[in-house]
Amino acid sequence: MAHEKNHDYHILPPSIWPLVGAVGAFIMLFGGVMWMQDHAPYMFLIGLAAVLYTMFAWWSEVVHEGQTGDHTPVVRIGLRYGFIFFIMSEVMFFLAWFWAFFKNALYPMGPLSPGTDGVWPPAGIETFDPWHLPLMNTLILLLSGCAATWAHHALSHENNRRDMKSGLLLAVLLGMLFTVFQIYEYSHAAFGFSGNIYGATFFMATGFHGFHVLIGTIFLLVCLIRVQRNHFTAEHHVGFEAAAWYWHFVDVVWLFLFAAVYIWGG
Repeated sequence: MAHEKNHDYHILPPSIWPLVGAVGAFIMLFGGVMWMQDHAPYMFLIGLAAVLYTMFAWWSEVVHEGQTGDHTPVVRIGLRYGFIFFIMSEVMFFLAWFWAFFKNALYPMGPLSPGTDGVWPPAGIETFDPWHLPLMNTLILLLSGCAATWAHHALSHENNRRDMKSGLLLAVLLGMLFTVFQIYEYSHAAFGFSGNIYGATFFMATGFHGFHVLIGTIFLLVCLIRVQRNHFTAEHHVGFEAAAWYWHFVDVVWLFLFAAVYIWGG
């Protein structure tokens, strides 16, 4: 009786994963710096493996907590707020790349804009036509967002798990198709990452977005697997809410990239 729980909070037991994740991230960072200095990438890959395993093991424990009733309504509110703050940090991350692109596009001169000679895009840079593959990718990503919304509505409003599975599967497939087209576009770029500020800002902004699309696709795929295992209910599906919010954030960032980088910046 002395240890009986009489509150709505979840007291976490001691966990090794924060330490393992921090050590793995440090090894990955150190290995990445060494890799850039022409050393073998083994240390970077070891750190990456440690980080990925930490993510898998730690989030598996979080899923288990949710399935065993530890995620009370109060805890779920905290999880939602935490994920909202995470998305806000991602907004600021992308704002930095937009800032770099706009700065060099509006003021293409000076020591911070090498090789532009006051012209944007720099002379010799053949930009992508925004109305071909970039427009197609825009439609694909928007349709994927619609599919994720369909899945969310099917669960939260209708408790229709069959439509939820269909919506998630469609969202995942469209996300994968976006990634394939992005790789195809990169392979046909008429400019590189190094040697000019346009290529550097273009590939950093769109490349990090592509990485987020990959992460979001995995996020939705995990939700699809969980639905197959009868996880989530109409009242309790914070994990899927987070995936849907993340996917819509990725959609919005791409719309700004399409308008600013591909159309205006080109």
